[in-house]
Amino acid sequence: MTSGKFKTIIGKIFVYLGLTIYAIWILAPMLIILFTSFKTWQETQTVEFKLFPEGKWSFTGYKDVILWNIESLDGGIPTLVRGLLNTLMYVLPPTIIGLFVSALAAFAFAKLNYKGKNGLFGILLMTMLIPGTIMTAPTYIIYDKLNWINTPLPLMIPGMFGAAACVFFMKQFYSGIPTDLIEAAKLDGLGYFSIFWRIMVPLSVPALFAQGILGFIGGYNDYFGPLIYLHENDGITLQLALRAFSTFEWNNIPAVMAGAISAMIPTIIIYLVAQKYFVEGIATSGMKL
Repeated sequence: MTSGKFKTIIGKIFVYLGLTIYAIWILAPMLIILFTSFKTWQETQTVEFKLFPEGKWSFTGYKDVILWNIESLDGGIPTLVRGLLNTLMYVLPPTIIGLFVSALAAFAFAKLNYKGKNGLFGILLMTMLIPGTIMTAPTYIIYDKLNWINTPLPLMIPGMFGAAACVFFMKQFYSGIPTDLIEAAKLDGLGYFSIFWRIMVPLSVPALFAQGILGFIGGYNDYFGPLIYLHENDGITLQLALRAFSTFEWNNIPAVMAGAISAMIPTIIIYLVAQKYFVEGIATSGMKL
């Protein structure tokens, strides 16, 4: 075995060892939450820590999560189920529409030539440097003047105009698509929107999936926005419902852990279904196709 090959093997060993330790570091808290959700209430009150439940695994925590209600809600729908439905209703439209708008803007920045393009793109990137926290008060005042407070509109309408980070990512992807393909489409009589819809969108499906998943998870996990703008129980999101649940059931540790696991299930399913497109979209960003 040559010295260079030996060094390569040693390097790979250290890399995989480091990745394994990091994976364990990340997964350990999640495993503790998962196994605790299957314990009985009595087991969680003991001083001695045990990772796995003793004896028969209990599903009482999940039952408490599913059946827990707030009395002010009508229709008899469990609070967390209602919160999940509200969250999907608030998140899916801005995710889909905002992704389309961002991709359209990215196509314009990447493949169209017009005066001031670089300056506009620079201004767009500068908006990413503004902390969202300092915009909380001004945006709240604006939405209050529009009578949007206590409605889902502040959570939905802004996202439908796209996101600077998504535009930047998609621009990098579209820049890797040969311009000759665009010129050939022009010779065939296609307009710019037809080129975008019939050529760019099919080629960028992995990148769109990746950005769509990131956008959905960001809206799905949003806690601060719904906390500010939604004040009625019927309109609460899943994150607010989990907060209320953990507040009322603070001593029921298995149920609190079960609520956290239940809230993660939709995002885990989405990632498992679309992980191929997600990984491919991230890997090919900025690369020549």
